[in-house]
Amino acid sequence: MTYSVDLNCDMGESFGAWALGQDAAVLPFVTSANIACGFHAGDPGVMRQTVRAALSHHVALGVHPGLPDLVGFGRRNMDISPEEAFDMVVYQLGALGAVARAEGGRLHHLKPHGALYNMAATNAALAQAIAEAVHRVQPELVLYGLAGSELTKAGERLGLKTAHEVFADRTYQANGTLTPRRQPDALVTDANAALAQVLRMVREGQVRSQQGPDVAIRADTVCLHGDGPHALEFAQRLHGALREAGVRLAADFSGAH
Repeated sequence: MTYSVDLNCDMGESFGAWALGQDAAVLPFVTSANIACGFHAGDPGVMRQTVRAALSHHVALGVHPGLPDLVGFGRRNMDISPEEAFDMVVYQLGALGAVARAEGGRLHHLKPHGALYNMAATNAALAQAIAEAVHRVQPELVLYGLAGSELTKAGERLGLKTAHEVFADRTYQANGTLTPRRQPDALVTDANAALAQVLRMVREGQVRSQQGPDVAIRADTVCLHGDGPHALEFAQRLHGALREAGVRLAADFSGAH
C-alpha cells in the first residue's frame, strides 16, 4: 500500500514589530501553510509576505481563521454564536483570498485556529457554521479539521473535500480529542516519541490515548507547530522520516490510505 500525507504548519503569526515562528526556515519541509488572517495573529503585511514565501516554495495556501483575541493568541474560548462564527470565517477567508490573488496564487484549504478549532471539533452547530461559510464562499477549498470531529462531519455533509488532521506534538484522549493545553501532559515533548506517533497514525491508523487504549484515527494531514524552539529540527526530522518510510508528501490527498 502507498501512503500519502500532507504536512501543514501554522504560519504568518507575526504582528507589527513582533516576530513569531520560523516560517522561512520551515517552509521547505511542509506541503501546506495555514496563514493567520489578523484576528488571532498576523496583519496585512505579514499575510502578504507569508503568501509570497509559501508560493515561492510551492506550498499550498490555507486560510487560518481565529477568534478576535490577539492578546490570548486565539487560544481562549469565547461564547460566540454560530452566526458569529460564520461571519468571522467569511471575513477572514475573504481577506486572505484577496492577498493570495494579488500575489498570483489561489487558496487551497481552510483550517480554523486554536480555540475556534477545538470548539468546532465538538460543537456541531459551530462546525456547521464554519463549513457553511466555506461552502458558500469557496466550495472548492479543502476543509481541515480534527480527525473524526464534528467539523469534518459537517464538511462531509455539505459535500466539501475534507482533510482529517492529526498532530505530531499533542497527546490524545480516549474519545479521539486532543488533551487540553492547560493540562501538563498535553504536549509530546520527546521528538522520537512524536515521530513514532506520526508514523503509526499514518501507516496504522491508530494512536495511543492518555488513558491507555488505542484510538482509531484517520491521518490525511499532520500539523507541525512552527513556533517552538526546536521547530525547524523537528520539521526536518519528520519530513525525512516519512520520506524514508516511503510515505508520499503532498497536499492533494490523492494517495491511498
